[in-house]
Amino acid sequence: MFHAAPFHTTRWTRVCLAKAESEDGRRALAELCDHYYEPVVAYLGSVFRDADAAREMSHEFFAEMLGGGTIHSADPERGRFRFYLLGAVRHFVAHRHEAERRMKRGGGMVPVSLDAEPKESAALEVAEAASRSPEAAFDRQWALTVLGRAMETLRAECAAQGKSALFERLRPWLVGESGYGEQAAVAETLGLSAAAMKVAVHRMRYRFRQCVKAEIAGTLKDEGAVEDEMRSLLLALGG
Repeated sequence: MFHAAPFHTTRWTRVCLAKAESEDGRRALAELCDHYYEPVVAYLGSVFRDADAAREMSHEFFAEMLGGGTIHSADPERGRFRFYLLGAVRHFVAHRHEAERRMKRGGGMVPVSLDAEPKESAALEVAEAASRSPEAAFDRQWALTVLGRAMETLRAECAAQGKSALFERLRPWLVGESGYGEQAAVAETLGLSAAAMKVAVHRMRYRFRQCVKAEIAGTLKDEGAVEDEMRSLLLALGG
């Protein structure tokens, strides 16, 4: 039996309240930045069309965010870390473009060309990013990151309950990878009846959804926005 944990808007709320001036605020912001690194990489990869450069610049971006006090520009009334992070990376890109223009006017060298051709090793990643706007790439990767973190939470929870085998067997039903007719075969390997298998899948799906909601809640100021953010997540995945 799975037990849903209560929602706690801890991480982003702590950041908004502390504005990173306290050790608690700095830890909360660093935690969120670490967790949501990939959406920034996706945005930068879509803008600059160079996956390696995007990862290098993402480190620079987060170093500035964590060390430069940019959190003071966060508007707690907007309520969502996703909005703040997207706005911050847009600002970072605008400054990067302006710096390049200044260096071109002055005859200087630019460390990373904004028109660089993608390296062969990163061609697939760049091609996928180029098929979406930077905002769409960011939102899709944000959604995938939320799901991935929720999946790891559920995996750890099942392991603690001695249900690792059940989790691994039922995981395809959580991510839409199960094929027609597979449920009976998996039920047999688990020693479950068809009815018990359906119940197990339903419970695992329900708990996964709760884990997704809990992950989302940690990036919001208002728990009442969870369902709206869930809809945004599903839209981003469909794009």
